[in-house]
Amino acid sequence: MAQSNTGRFVWYELLTTDTKAAMAFYKDVVGWTTQPFEGGYEMWVGSQGPLGGIYPLPDAAKKMGAPPHWMAHVEVANVDATIDQARKLDGKVLHGPEDIPKVGRFAIIGDPQGAMLSVFTPTEGMAPHDMTKPGEFCWNELLTTNHEAAFRFYATLFGWEQLSDFDMGAMGKYLIYGKGPVRFGGMFTKSKDMPMPPSWLYYTQVADVDAAVARAKAKGAKLMNGPMEVPGGARIAQLMDPQGAAFALHEEPKKN
Repeated sequence: MAQSNTGRFVWYELLTTDTKAAMAFYKDVVGWTTQPFEGGYEMWVGSQGPLGGIYPLPDAAKKMGAPPHWMAHVEVANVDATIDQARKLDGKVLHGPEDIPKVGRFAIIGDPQGAMLSVFTPTEGMAPHDMTKPGEFCWNELLTTNHEAAFRFYATLFGWEQLSDFDMGAMGKYLIYGKGPVRFGGMFTKSKDMPMPPSWLYYTQVADVDAAVARAKAKGAKLMNGPMEVPGGARIAQLMDPQGAAFALHEEPKKN
C-alpha cells in the first residue's frame, strides 16, 4: 500500500434504523445507487464507483443511546500501531481491531474530546475519487470542544497538516487541514449554544444545493442550517435525514 494514501478519508458508512428508507432517500437527494456486497451489506455507489455502505444500527449502539449516524474510515498503514498511538495520545479504542475478510482491518477510535471515526487498512489499494464530482464526499468537518487540541491529536495520528485558517468572528477560528495540496476538511470549536457532542459532519457534492435541499425536505429531512455561501464561493447546507442522521451538502463555486 502506498504510504501517500495514509490519512485519506476512503469510505463512509451510514448506521441507521431503516436501511431501505435511507437508501431511497439518498438515491433521490444525491443520486447514489446501491450494490449488494457479502453478508447482507449494501454499498453506496456514485459515478466513480463504490464510496461507502449502509447497515442497521447495532442493538448495542441503540442501548447506549447512539442515534443513526454517518461514520468515516481513514486509511492508515497499520491499524494496530495506530490505535496504540491513539491510546498514548489520550484517545480511546471503542471497537476492534477487527478483520473484514477480503476487505481489510479496522478499529473505531474516539479522540480526546469524544468524536469518533474508524481507522482502516484496506487489503488492496483504494484509488482516490475526484471530490469535485456530484455525489462524492468532498469535505470532512469536525465540531468539537477544542479544535486546536483535536488537530494536534489527528496530526500526530494521520500526518494531517494545517493548510490555513480563517476568522469566523464571534464563532472563532476555522482550521482547514489536509495533506500536501489536498484539502480534506475543516474543524472548529463549537459555541456553548451548540448542544451536540463533539462529532464529525460529512459533506456530499451536489450540482445544485437548493434543489437538493428541496428534494431532501420533500422526503422528510430537517434543514438545520443554510443553504448559505461560505468563503471561496461554495454553497452549503446542513440537514438531518428522516431517520435522524446528520449530513451536509456542498455545491462548488460558480465558474465565471
